[in-house]
Amino acid sequence: MNQSPVTVTVYGAEKLCASCVGAPSSKETYEWLQAAISRKFKEATVQYNYVDIYNPPDEKVHRDFSKRVIEEDLFYPVVLVDDEIVGEGIPTIKPIYHALEKKGMK
Repeated sequence: MNQSPVTVTVYGAEKLCASCVGAPSSKETYEWLQAAISRKFKEATVQYNYVDIYNPPDEKVHRDFSKRVIEEDLFYPVVLVDDEIVGEGIPTIKPIYHALEKKGMK
């Protein structure tokens, strides 16, 4: 079955958010998610992005969401599956798996 790629994006920063002291860094969370998802699902169907909210790439979608994270004081890292927020601060894997399964991943 040929399936459209799903994008998992982690928005974060090198500096930990004030409420996340003792938690893994955004980069560590990003790497952990890649490993966990690739063990459960076919890696070829998932695209991964890491976006530094203080230095986002030129793509409008990333600049706009990075600005939202900062202005709305969202706890980062913020994890998105396609355009849906599925984790914030210290994300747990079950909601992320659930969102991927809703996208048709098995």
